[in-house]
Formats: sequence, structure tokens, C-alpha cells
Amino acid sequence: MKPTILTNARIVLENELIERGTLVIDNGRIAEISETSSANPDAVDCEGDDLLPGLVEIHTDNLEKHLMPRNGVLWPSLPAVIVHDAQCVAAGITTVFDALSVGDLEGESVRLETLHSSFAAIVDAQAQGVLRAEHFFHLRCELAYPDLLKELSPLIDHPAVKLVSVMDHTPGQRQYRDLEQYKKYYAKKKVAWNDDTFLAAVDERRALQAQYSAKHQQAVVELARARGIALASHDDTEASHIAIALRDGVAISEFPTTLEAAQAARQAQLSTVMGAPNVVRGGSHSGNVAAVELARADLLDILSSDYVPASLLHAAYLLTEQAGWSLAKAVATVSANPARSVGLTDRGVLAQDKRADMLRVKRVDGLPVVQSVWRAGRAVF
Repeated sequence: MKPTILTNARIVLENELIERGTLVIDNGRIAEISETSSANPDAVDCEGDDLLPGLVEIHTDNLEKHLMPRNGVLWPSLPAVIVHDAQCVAAGITTVFDALSVGDLEGESVRLETLHSSFAAIVDAQAQGVLRAEHFFHLRCELAYPDLLKELSPLIDHPAVKLVSVMDHTPGQRQYRDLEQYKKYYAKKKVAWNDDTFLAAVDERRALQAQYSAKHQQAVVELARARGIALASHDDTEASHIAIALRDGVAISEFPTTLEAAQAARQAQLSTVMGAPNVVRGGSHSGNVAAVELARADLLDILSSDYVPASLLHAAYLLTEQAGWSLAKAVATVSANPARSVGLTDRGVLAQDKRADMLRVKRVDGLPVVQSVWRAGRAVF
């Protein structure tokens, strides 16, 4: 294939912008970046649009809504994966960490029903070459789930498993430290609790935590560390949670719920992840600390689209307006920083010899709109 030349583009580098430049893709990599326009007749005129590194998403459970498009309706795994992948690429995401929950505290759950079938479908689809993005696995381990280790065992040795998080959704602590907020959250999911059944459910889940969480945490941490898999904590709320994460060799603090926890994470040199939907919506849907508040305090390292792939790019641009960040710094939260946090050193920045994962973005009434996406130099959108 002959080189692809993109010119008249605003090129977002890791620490600076080139206002009008040219980028050359050759053999799947970035061959050249210059601050001049190209006169080559084969060059693609980007008309002043932004060129960004391909977005790196280390925590998305977007697949779940394709596996169950309507409540109670399970969809076949392979077509669900293919549509999920296409949606991610259309949002500018070229590296996807599918966050699959290993265990759930709810009795009947799409997560429990589809864990192994969706894992297998992603592996198969990637092997068959039908996915546009590159996919890895982020295994989210629910510590209070009794069969956690049994479910985790056949998955953790796959080479595409690059991130493991330890999470505990027991009511009364972390994300659900406020029991009334917990009850409201499940009411939105149409869980019909009265006062008595709610308290019974809380007691049951606390009993599971007491029986399983500590021993499962130790086992999961040992499994991940023995395999060189990056570790993340989840919903840190107090400085003591960060201390536990530090003890376990955790490198990433996902969705800290308080300013205190984010400050402790920074002091411990953990990378802090916050939800891009939190930025776009103007706050947390659970009443936790706002991502923009952490950005203004310079306590935000990585954004995750979580349940809305299109939020990732949108949130990065919003940080320039709402937190006063440069575009280069904001874009790093969705590219360089997440890539670095999971050991992917070949992508995440626009630089010579890096893999040519990138996207072209046009601003329409202030909204960043994806025009084109390349993965390893190949146009995928």
C-alpha cells in the first residue's frame, strides 16, 4: 500500500498542537509529522479538522446493552459484539478493553448469563478479523460473589486479559455507602423492594461480603500479579481504600467517589479514572464527586466512556472548556494516559514510528464529530 498523506490538519501531539500540519502513514505506522502543508495531489485535505490519536478505552460495559437490548431479551453474543465494536470505532475508540463482570450480587443478571459466551465471542470475532478496533479484556471481579474464583479460572490465562479490577458493591460502603441512594438506584432498575425485603437484601449481601470478600481479594491479586496483569481498585471512597490498593500493588483507582480518595490516589501515584458520562452530564448519577471537580484540582488522569462510547471524545473536549485544560492535556486522558496505565507503549500518541491509530474530528457547534478513523493505518470508519 502506498503511504496515506493527511494535510491541512490541526495535529494534537502529546504535549502541544500543530495548527496546520501534515501527517504521513506508511506500513501501519506514523512515518512523518511536519508543520507544513503537503502539495502532493494524493494528499487528503483535512480542511483544518483535528487529528487525534486513537482513543484507548480501558473500561466499557457497553456490550451489555447489546447482549440484552430489551429487559429479559438475550441477544446472540457474536452479533452483539460486532455491533458494540462498530459503535466504539464510530466514537473514535481504536483500543477497547471490554469490561466483563466476573460475578454479580444480583440473583439473575445478564452479566452472569453472558460472561463466558461473550468472552468467547470476542476472542472468535478478533481471530476472524471482523472487528474494527483491537479488543482486550478487563475482568471486573466482584469480591463478594461466592463462585468468583470458579468463574475467573478459565479466563484469566488468556493473553488478551490485560487488566483486572477488584470491586465490592456490598451496600453500606464505597459507591453505595448511602443506603438510601442504593435503594433509589435499584428502584430505577425496577427492583420491587419494600422496607423489609430491602433490609433483608442488605443483610444477605453483607453476609456474603463477610464470608468471601477478603479471601477473594487476596486470591485475585495473587493471580493477577503472578501473570503480570495490571490491577485496578474500584469506587475508592476513603484514604484507607487507597492504602489497601497500594498494599496490593494496584496501579489504577477507578471512579473514586470522593475528593479525599482522589487526593490519596494522587499521593500514592495511582492513575485516577473517572467516567466521561460524568463530565458530559455535569456530575455523577450516583451523587459522588464530579469528574470536572477532580480535573480542576488536577486529580484526573484517565477518562472512561463506561456505558456511552460517544462520551469519551465529547468529555475530553469539554475539559478544555470546563477545567481550562489545553486540548493536548485533555486528549491525553483518553489516549496516552490509559495506554500507558496498561502497558501499551505502541499507541496513544501521534509520534513518529508509533502505530497509526488515529481519528479525524470536525467541530460542529462546539461538538467534536468523528469523520474518519484509522487503526494501524487502515481506515476502519
